[in-house]
Amino acid sequence: MESKFLVIDKEILPEVFEKVIIVKDMLKRNEVKGITEAVRKVGISRSTYYKYKDHVFRLAQGAKAKRVTIRFLLKHEMGVLSNILEEMAKDKGNILTINQDSPINNIANVSITFDISNMDKSLNDIIKNFENMKGVEEVELIAME
Repeated sequence: MESKFLVIDKEILPEVFEKVIIVKDMLKRNEVKGITEAVRKVGISRSTYYKYKDHVFRLAQGAKAKRVTIRFLLKHEMGVLSNILEEMAKDKGNILTINQDSPINNIANVSITFDISNMDKSLNDIIKNFENMKGVEEVELIAME
């Protein structure tokens, strides 16, 4: 059975979806007295909030993913892949498969599939950490199930 969820870059979506998430965050952190105050602050109607609140989530909230595949472009330097694997293990990600191409122009294409069901951090935070690691040129979420 095909998943009913899609991962979509928020840059191409109408602004209203992000505003619904902001309202949900404000309510969760008790920054406002209620929905009316929150929707007024972000500039959407209550009906818009109620229409989308159960259908719009941050990646870590809505996706009940257990496995992800991430593609990396890595510099051909000692320890770069090892650091990525160490970071995954530290955050309780279980590596399932690793596919690595031979480096071309000192850049290697690597895809890693791992189990994220026991991870301590959100997938979004993990990806940001990878992007900031020395020797990591590019990080892309390829698949999630």
